[in-house]
Order: sequence, then C-alpha cells, then structure tokens
Amino acid sequence: MSSSACAVGSPRRSLARSDSVIGVILAIDQGTTGTTCLLVDEELNIRGRGYAELAQHYPQPGWVEHDPEEIWQNVLAAAEQALTETPTAIGITNQRETTLLWDRSTGKPVHNAIVWQDRRTAERCAELPAGLIRERTGLVPDPYFSATKLEWLLRDRDPAGLAFGTVDTWLLWKLTGGAVHATDETNASRTLLCSLDTLDWDDELLALFGVPRELLPEIKTSGSHFGDGELLGHTLPVLGIAGDQQAALFAAGGAKATYGTGSFVLVETQEPARDGVLRTAAARLEHEPPKHALEGAVFVTGAAIQWLHDGLGLLDDAAESEALAASLDARGTITGLTRGTTRAHLVRAALEAAAYQTADVLDVMPKLELLRADGGMTRNRWLMQFQADVLGIPVETAREPEQTALGAALLALGERHPSPAGERFEPRVERDRSGWRDALQRTLIENSHAVRM
Repeated sequence: MSSSACAVGSPRRSLARSDSVIGVILAIDQGTTGTTCLLVDEELNIRGRGYAELAQHYPQPGWVEHDPEEIWQNVLAAAEQALTETPTAIGITNQRETTLLWDRSTGKPVHNAIVWQDRRTAERCAELPAGLIRERTGLVPDPYFSATKLEWLLRDRDPAGLAFGTVDTWLLWKLTGGAVHATDETNASRTLLCSLDTLDWDDELLALFGVPRELLPEIKTSGSHFGDGELLGHTLPVLGIAGDQQAALFAAGGAKATYGTGSFVLVETQEPARDGVLRTAAARLEHEPPKHALEGAVFVTGAAIQWLHDGLGLLDDAAESEALAASLDARGTITGLTRGTTRAHLVRAALEAAAYQTADVLDVMPKLELLRADGGMTRNRWLMQFQADVLGIPVETAREPEQTALGAALLALGERHPSPAGERFEPRVERDRSGWRDALQRTLIENSHAVRM
C-alpha cells in the first residue's frame, strides 16, 4: 500500500467480533460501474455518502475487464467523499465473481481483473460436468462464475507465489497491506470451487480446474473480524464482507427482489433448488449456523425501460413510465399490437413483464408472506402496486436505495434485522397470469420457428 494513497493512522485497539461496535460504519460497495461508500450509524442513518465511477475495458468482443489498481483508487475516492467523521469499522460488499490474480510478494496484479460479465470461457464451460458442479456448488457451468476465469489466467503462468481473489479479497489485501488473504462464504460460493455442504474449497473441483489450494484465500463467515486495515489515515477493523446480492438479502431480512438493469430475486432457505434457480451461500453472523439461499435472475427489467427511452425515444425520462402505465385500464402486451397501440401500451407492457418475470422466479421458491424490494425501479409506485397484485402478497420497498451497502453495515455492526422500510403496497386486485403465459408461449414458438428458418 503506497503511503501517498493511504496515510497510516495511529494504531487503535483491534475489536474482537464479540465486542459491541459503537459509532459509525464505513460501508464500501464496490460495483461493476462504480463504488458507493456510505457512512452509516447504528440506526442505519446515512451520515456521509460518496461515489466514484469505474471504467470498464473491452479488449475483445465479449471480454470485460477492470484495472485492479483503478478499483482500489476508486474505493479511496469514494471513501474520501463519504468520511464526514471518523468511522469505527469497515464493512465491504462487492460485485461477485469478478476474478483477480496478483503477486504475493509485490502485491502487483499479473493481469486485469476479469469481470463477471466476461464470456471468454464459454467454450470451456460447455465441456464441464454440469451434474457434478450443480450437486457440489449449487451453480451451473457458466463463464459468469470465477473458476474458468482463474483457469484462463493460469494457463501460461506458474501459480507459485500468486494469490487469487474476488474483489472483496483484493480490497482486504490492499487495506491490510497484504497481511490478510481472505474472503467470505458468500463470495467463495460463487467461484465454482467451493462446496456448499462444507463451505470450504473442494479438492475435486480444484483438480477439475487445475487450481492449487495455496492460491486461494481463507474462507470466513460474513460477519467475521477479517483484520485491521488502514484507510485514509484511519486504522479500522474490517468486520463484515458479503457479495452484493447476499448483502442486500441480509439487509432485507430473508427475501428480496432487486430491480435494476435486470432483477435478482433471493430467498434465504435451506430447501434444495428447483430447475431455473441457483443455490448459494447466504450471509451470516459469526455465531449463526450456515445459511443458504435460492437465487433467480431476470436479465431485462430496467433495461427495457431504458431501451424505450434511449432506443425508441418513447419516454422523456424513466420516471414518466409510472404515469403512462397508470393511464391505461387495459392490459398492454407487445405481442398484441394493433393500430390503437400507443406508447403507453408499450411502456406498460415492459413494466408488466418485469413483474410477471419476478413472479415466475418466485414460483419455484418457498412461498413468501412479504417481498422486500429495492433498486431504482422501486421508485415506480405503479410497478410496485402491480407486483403486489400479481404475487398476492404485500411488497415493501426499502427506505434507502443502497441496500447492498446497508447489508455490509449491518454485518459490521453484528446485527441481524431488516433495514428501515419505505412504502408498503398491499394487494388490491387478483391478477390473472394466463395472458402473460400465453404471450410467453407464443413468443417462444415464434422464436423457435425463426431459428429453424
């Protein structure tokens, strides 16, 4: 760690995890397009906020990378904005699966970070034993996850003296000046290298991908004392780490849907996964037993509204979608276009599709009594009400949009309870989903015909 980036502060007593954390937490949320830092007190009030945009690099079509040193400088910039007072501890949440490899002796990356979106290992994934991976990890062979990225990075390198980590591990290494090489269970569970049963690195999977165990970080519970780090002149314990979706789930209190560019739906449960959803580790405090969650994704929700704005010019801004959707009594569906179809029908169809797809994911998960919602699209009150109607259960929004950061703060505080709620939407009418299912079936049939042609 360079002295110009982080001045060393005076040593303070290292907090044991059993100690009560009193004061404020610096929650670091390192994401794909930028880093958000929140200064959060014990009541989860925001005392300071910072953001720094992060560049993505595209060396070839389908390849997506970050500069690891840019990630670190990005965190420093966002933290400096947020620090209106001295924090007591740090919590970290991060983009999952993104893969880094660096030299232990120098701390220098040997390659750019390969981002979770990167598809360079698609051919390799098609060769992998899907049954073994599903049974052992709860996941599926896909370039999304870390193992084939790491395998690619090691293809022409001697692994001796190198260290692997996801973004959380890299930040912890930088904060502690290389003294701590560790990750948490949620991030480890997204690598294809960790057994969900043992929550430890799996020797058979390591052999499959040619990864030596010495390369890997220690796995700890999300609410652990990971070590003491130095940040902008302050020496602080790192008391919580979790991947972004599991951190948001921890803040939600057991079940959540995040509505962003796409949507992620997670439900904490020990039940096995059915087809269409993944099983993953959930964040836990140090004294708690192992926890798991089911996870499903909807790849296009907010992106559809953005397309209506950017691509078709049908919206002046995304906020206009609420008023347009509410202006119609009829159902809107793009498969039913007529000369009477207006931009309001297209907007409403996009919003309905977001709600229906979220309901489809929840159909293969344990039955809920309440869904906690976060993300930018929750500002659309029409969508939240429609979602409650479709599900037949209340939908509750979060007061603070940055739920991933609040989850990291709660872990660092050593507390398990939902973050403050925003607005609650009770079901008003019963929504028939047969029209949605019929439209979906027709679309699938039409697509299959187009492929054969």
